[in-house]
Amino acid sequence: MKDYHINVFYSDDDEGYIADIPDLKFCSAFGETPEVAVREVQIAKSAWLEAAQATGKPIPLPRYRPIIYQAS
Repeated sequence: MKDYHINVFYSDDDEGYIADIPDLKFCSAFGETPEVAVREVQIAKSAWLEAAQATGKPIPLPRYRPIIYQAS
């Protein structure tokens, strides 16, 4: 089963990790570790999807967008 892509990065300003789901606008979460940030964004994803269903907002399909690096 496909799922939404999650980005995880360290934020110097927040002094912690941010996880976000690009396909779900404004769906993000904070954690002191990458693992905590991912767990928190899974909770945010559930809330996002529930709110979208309740309000009739369209839910985008998950899209996997890999970044391909090529050696020079």
